[in-house]
Amino acid sequence: MIRRKKAVILAAAASIFAASLASAAEFKVEGAPKAAVILFGPKNDGGWSQAFEEARPALEKALGAKIPMVEKVSEDSASISPPVERFIQRGYNIIIGTAFGYSDTFKKLSESYPKIAFLNASGITNGPNLESFYGRTYQSQYLCGMAAAAASKTGKLGFVAANPLPVVNWTINAYELGARTINPDATLTVVFTGSWNDPVKERAAASALIDEGIDVIGQHVDTPTPQIVAQERGVYGTGHHRDLTEFAPKATQCSSVWTWAKFLAPEIEKIKAGSWEPAPYGAFPGIKEGGTDIACCGPAVSADNKKKIMAARQSIIDGNPVFTGPLKDRDGKERLAANVAITDPELWTMDWFVPGVISQK
Repeated sequence: MIRRKKAVILAAAASIFAASLASAAEFKVEGAPKAAVILFGPKNDGGWSQAFEEARPALEKALGAKIPMVEKVSEDSASISPPVERFIQRGYNIIIGTAFGYSDTFKKLSESYPKIAFLNASGITNGPNLESFYGRTYQSQYLCGMAAAAASKTGKLGFVAANPLPVVNWTINAYELGARTINPDATLTVVFTGSWNDPVKERAAASALIDEGIDVIGQHVDTPTPQIVAQERGVYGTGHHRDLTEFAPKATQCSSVWTWAKFLAPEIEKIKAGSWEPAPYGAFPGIKEGGTDIACCGPAVSADNKKKIMAARQSIIDGNPVFTGPLKDRDGKERLAANVAITDPELWTMDWFVPGVISQK
């Protein structure tokens, strides 16, 4: 997920999800709605980009028309603008982007083309005709943490992560909190690779964790490598982005998956109807709204524990928060008082870990 590779996003992301303002005026495209997708990576990358590619058929059904796509568009204006402008010149008036690094370019393009609707996954810019969106992955990773603890014989869990940014930290913390609902003594050892997509580093990290006696490997990186290593070494794992049983059917017991069609199809319908109001600070859908969900559970998770996981999923859908007080961090500092739920700005600036998480300081 190279989209969030720069530390400067911490302040920017916090401002996106700050106090709410009045909704923008409803926006309507000119002419019949025609959508096109700009993919950051290859359409068959096994992760982030493929999740969008797999959502495309459902979006085509929602729009009642084919949706073209261009892949491998890197995060710089010289790469982004030409395919977007070609689509616009060909009459496409809904442009869906898929990268944090598209944020500034999409903002400029949305201002240059005020009658075009722009949506950008993992972006941080918004406007009258531009809406960035991202999923509440801490919800699905909390449930995968439950599955990990259910599958573990030792209570020693591991996690291969890219960078210690808030979008990663909240998945790690939620994973551990979920695990402790099954095993109160569960620990989570985290290795940061420093890269969103580096199979060599991911393999080394997963192998090192298993060498320490860890028997379930979670992840927040873009490739299925940690799951593949888990299967090779005879331990279990939980995936990210998509259902990674495709790559490691014996190892993967749960995956945090993107469900973008569930979120984007209604957005497209609103654009078609002329009732679309881009969220002023971006959209942040969870399991209920269609940002993220789980593919669960594998055979190492007992039927009783699966029931607990699915009950917790329903509780989240019903509005019960994952992060609520009393909650202290691993250093003993109070982060949430009793009966207080975390706010979105606090999520987007999360730079701490819950008890049980073992990581680089």
